Amino acid sequence: MAPRIRKTILGKKLGMSQMFDDSGNWVPVTLIEAGPCTVLQVKGLEKDGYEALQVGFDATHKEATKPRTGVFEKAGCGPKKMVREIPLFDDQELEQGQDFNLSLFDGVEQVDVQGVSKGKGFAGTVKRWNHHIGPQGHGSKSKRTIGSTGQSQDPGRVIKGKKMAGQMGSAKVKVRNLKVVQCDSEQNLLIVRGAVPGSPGTYLIVEESLK
Repeated sequence: MAPRIRKTILGKKLGMSQMFDDSGNWVPVTLIEAGPCTVLQVKGLEKDGYEALQVGFDATHKEATKPRTGVFEKAGCGPKKMVREIPLFDDQELEQGQDFNLSLFDGVEQVDVQGVSKGKGFAGTVKRWNHHIGPQGHGSKSKRTIGSTGQSQDPGRVIKGKKMAGQMGSAKVKVRNLKVVQCDSEQNLLIVRGAVPGSPGTYLIVEESLK
C-alpha cells in the first residue's frame, strides 16, 4: 500500500497571540498567513525523474534571476519571495499557473510546521545544551567551561557529535502535531496552538500531520 501524500502549503509567521478554548482555559496560539500559492512547475517522471509541484508564495517587486524569471513568465505570474517543491496532491490535479489556497486544509486537525529558528549567535554549552555549571567557590576557574572533551590515549580524539560551544539557532526546525484552532480560507489565516520556529515574518512550510 502506497503511503498517503500529505497536504502541504507555504506560509509566513505573523506572530503569537492568545485565545480561550471551550472550557475557558487560556491557550497560546500562533497566527500563520498560509497561501495563496501559485504552481510554477509540475515535475513528472518522464522529464524530471520524480513527481512534485514547484510552488511560489508571497509576491515581490524585486527582480529575480534570469532562470527564475523564465519560470515565473511560463506560469503567468510575477516574482515570488518563496519558492519550494512540495509533493503532489492525491485528490487534486493542479496545472502550471494555477493557484490554491488554505481551503485545501479544511477538516485537517493537526499540522507539522517547519521553519528556520531564531539565531542566537555563538553560545557556550550552558546556554546551548543546558549543561550544569561548575563550582562557584572563590578562585574557581571552571564555572561555565566545557570540561573534558576527549581522551588522553584511546581513542585519543574528540568523538563526533560532542556537545560543544558553537552557533546556536538559525537552523531548520520542524514542530509536529500542532492542533489547528482555526482555518480561515477567505483570509488565508491559519491559527495553531503553540509556538512555531522563527520570528514574525519567517517563511514556513505547513504540512498535514500523519496520525
